[in-house]
Amino acid sequence: MDVNVQLLGRFSVTVDGQSTTETDWRRSRSVTLVKLLALAPRHRLHREQVMETLWPDLAPEAAAANLRKAVHFARQTLQAAGMIGLNGEVLSLAPEAALTIDLERYEAAAAAALKARDPVVCAELAGSYGGELLPDDRYAEWTQEPRDRLQALHIQVLKCAGLWQEVVKVDPLDQDAVRVLMRSALDGGNRSEAIRLFQTLRERLRVDMGLGPDRSTVSLYEQAVAPGEAEPKGIDEHVRGLMAWGIVHLHSGDFLEAERKAEEARSLALAGGLGREIGEASALVGLVAHMQGRWQSLFRSEFVKWVRQPAPTASNVFDGHLCLAEFCLCNARGHADMANLSHELLTIAQEVGSAHGQALATLILGKAALFSGRLDEAEDFLTRADELHAQAGALVGRALALHRLAEVALARGQRWKAGRLLQKGLNIAEQTWLTPHLLIRYTALAVEVATDIEQVGEAIRHGDRLISEESTCQPCSMGFRVASAIALAEAGETEQAGRRIDEAERIAGMWQGGPWVASVWEARGVLRQAQGIEGQATALFQEAAARFGDLARARDQERCLARAKAVYPVNGKDGLQ
Repeated sequence: MDVNVQLLGRFSVTVDGQSTTETDWRRSRSVTLVKLLALAPRHRLHREQVMETLWPDLAPEAAAANLRKAVHFARQTLQAAGMIGLNGEVLSLAPEAALTIDLERYEAAAAAALKARDPVVCAELAGSYGGELLPDDRYAEWTQEPRDRLQALHIQVLKCAGLWQEVVKVDPLDQDAVRVLMRSALDGGNRSEAIRLFQTLRERLRVDMGLGPDRSTVSLYEQAVAPGEAEPKGIDEHVRGLMAWGIVHLHSGDFLEAERKAEEARSLALAGGLGREIGEASALVGLVAHMQGRWQSLFRSEFVKWVRQPAPTASNVFDGHLCLAEFCLCNARGHADMANLSHELLTIAQEVGSAHGQALATLILGKAALFSGRLDEAEDFLTRADELHAQAGALVGRALALHRLAEVALARGQRWKAGRLLQKGLNIAEQTWLTPHLLIRYTALAVEVATDIEQVGEAIRHGDRLISEESTCQPCSMGFRVASAIALAEAGETEQAGRRIDEAERIAGMWQGGPWVASVWEARGVLRQAQGIEGQATALFQEAAARFGDLARARDQERCLARAKAVYPVNGKDGLQ
């Protein structure tokens, strides 16, 4: 019997010329069993390892019963009893067959090519590469180690072959590859391409990891933006260079120099009338202060300084501080502390007749009331904030106010109203420089507002596209990740839900603070409930409630406590396609 298993790009098994793809499998755990064995050393695993991976929350007897079923259905689907062997306590894949696996072929060929340091062979090998390992199992924990190992090996092959563009496609954050491409562009006289490469890298590093390019990459960028003999250096290019150096200094701990670069960048942006750059530089000024534990005092001084300036300039400065303002609202004392500060700032703005100053202070007050569970007060402040931001022509603030107003409507069960607010706010969000932050937040709302399974599926697919195709802010994506996981779990798509929760948990660990950890606990509770593991579901809801309580988020705490008491039945929805 000849057996060929394809793991790269897609999953399929061919037995004596008869191919079976992912869609041919009746049971998801039977196909997962084959994948596990295909990845395992010598394609063997002890039955307890398999049970722990596939059914970690079941009692041994129940897990063993499920394993027997998975073996049966795997053999049945592949129409070959010898495909899954059992020798004592050890399971094996096609023990009596001539077994070939594309992953192993690629790894062996890559190791030989790299040992020989042959760029021609590496280029040929790269051209025959099948693609990502098991893309449909991207979030499964058991695929992470082999996936990371394969990606690192494939990148070595691409670098040996000199295929630097392909390296960046596989890993957009590979600064070695970006520098090679920037240098090549500069040598060819294409400064704009070198600048584009740097800006793309800088944005991806910022949204994915909260970091900036390293010194050597920034130095190369400075060469790219250096003026030629008759070519003046653009203000926008100079500003981006200063910002890049500011981030380098920030992450090296040189806060004084980071702040100096940020202030210099903001001054140039102001002189050039560059609205987005004014906001980004202001955000860096605020981030430096946040790292030193002095953001609130800085924010007060920034507010007093800029509230008297014309609306467009002041609004751009204030926009740069909005994320940090929300972050400070997310700790236990944040609601009261930020509300007290915002009342003071509101008074200052009213005294000088500043609509944009009143808009910002009122927006923060509305958020503080919402997070505290005072919905009537939140609605009043947020409605007024929307009006004031409209008066000041501040689109970002309007988009955020409408987003929170939709959350108020959802909390009251007014799904129709939330839907109208969503559409209104989304149209505004698409016109702002903070679009990568705002669109994914609105997509989370779209999941929650959806009235049928088709709308839920459409919203989830749209959010997935945003995350995969755009420079989407990872912290801002948390609401979507949690909402989509809960919706999928309630629709019975527990495996998909589990993968999303694992990814959300990873990001929550990278960006400490806020309600994200509590939200992940709640989502995992919904998943366990959908799986029929009611005891764990109750415990997870109680833990989520406790964590929300620590953040003084009474409404969220009450919701989780209600879930724990009732352990609501899973919705009778069909699975998402």
